Amino acid sequence: MLFGALQVNAQWTSVGSTGFSEGEVYYTSSAFHPTSGEPYVAFNDGANSNKATVMKFDGTAWVNVGVAGFSAGTAAYTSLAFHPTSGEPYVAFQDGANSNKATVMKFDGTAWVNIGQAGFSPGQASYPSLAVNPTSGEAYVAFCDAANSYKATVMKFDGTAWVIVGTAGFSAGTAYYTSLEIQPTSGEPYLAFQDGANAGKITVMKFDGTSWVIVGAAGILGGSTLTPSLAFHPTSSEPYLAFNDATHSNKATVMKFDGTSWVNVGPKGFSAGVATSPSLAFQPTSGEPFLAFIDVATSWKATVMKFNGTSWVHVGSPGFSAGQVNYLSLAFQPTSGEPYLAYRDIANDDKATVMKFVGNTTGINGASHSSITTVYPNPANITLNIEVKEEASIKIANTLGATIATQILNRGNNSIDVSGLTKGIYFLQTDKGTAVKFVRE
Repeated sequence: MLFGALQVNAQWTSVGSTGFSEGEVYYTSSAFHPTSGEPYVAFNDGANSNKATVMKFDGTAWVNVGVAGFSAGTAAYTSLAFHPTSGEPYVAFQDGANSNKATVMKFDGTAWVNIGQAGFSPGQASYPSLAVNPTSGEAYVAFCDAANSYKATVMKFDGTAWVIVGTAGFSAGTAYYTSLEIQPTSGEPYLAFQDGANAGKITVMKFDGTSWVIVGAAGILGGSTLTPSLAFHPTSSEPYLAFNDATHSNKATVMKFDGTSWVNVGPKGFSAGVATSPSLAFQPTSGEPFLAFIDVATSWKATVMKFNGTSWVHVGSPGFSAGQVNYLSLAFQPTSGEPYLAYRDIANDDKATVMKFVGNTTGINGASHSSITTVYPNPANITLNIEVKEEASIKIANTLGATIATQILNRGNNSIDVSGLTKGIYFLQTDKGTAVKFVRE
């Protein structure tokens, strides 16, 4: 008997248990390990004296990476990133044990250790934002620098010590809500911030190797705005910026710099209501921008939308979280391309929750590009039959998104041997955008 392909339900689902942290969390920051594909989450840990904790999902449960509460003191504004070659997780934070200056630590496989000197910033460092150069592996940290009139400062670790990039306090005025990213081709650091010298509007600057220069014009993005989120397109390398737009009823707006000026990506103020705590990321294969935000129109729950080339559409249901949320952090699993959203979950005692969207992200609220028509038997024991409309490259991935096998399928019916797979759930993914689940029994 032939069974139709079991398409993954297009919905947001919990990754492991909801509210998995020991206690309440603040400043959640998520990222994926570059080789294992495991999701990691860093946060200020209320169960451990508000020190830093990092956890990862090992395929079954959320487990601590090293010890919980590993920082010397309180850790505010935790920011997580990975070294591109060693795969070591780095965490930057405002360090309560060192006069609220900036500290960066890494997990060396055994313990969390300082990268350079703890508390290396000139003075108190608010809103530290961490980014790692994808080519050189150099770590950069941006922050609002109390030692320099609360202007923007960026420092990098040169292998020996933390050094100033350009000049300290380079912004014209105060710089709040810093968002730092590295341009993937040029390696130039870009910084977005709320610009006190320009009526609280957003300014983006980059370091061109000599000095910090304005990208486009200063203070042109929105009215008095909060929490900008900066990200680079995976193929064009254009900078995109999401923000809560005071000129459009505090709804969500996304813009990009086209090389000459900042232009709208879809309409301004596209969310249904006020959108706070925006977190912007790109789907790695389609290159579509996705935006997560706290959605006031759904009682402060989490909503994710994507731009499909024409308009902004919902990814799953708006307000899909169980209750109100804070500190959103959106990231994509690099193999499966599934979006993961970490947040402080008020419905679960303010603990950490991570959800992912299970389904075909390239076909969300739009036409399907599936090339798979039939998968049988499902569950399968020895042989899995896959019928496709046209030739396609296919990969089998586990529930973590790690690729187990790849194969070219011919048009029509194909048989593949799955007897060597461990019993469990797997996903078939093709270059045509298909997401199909099967079970090895």
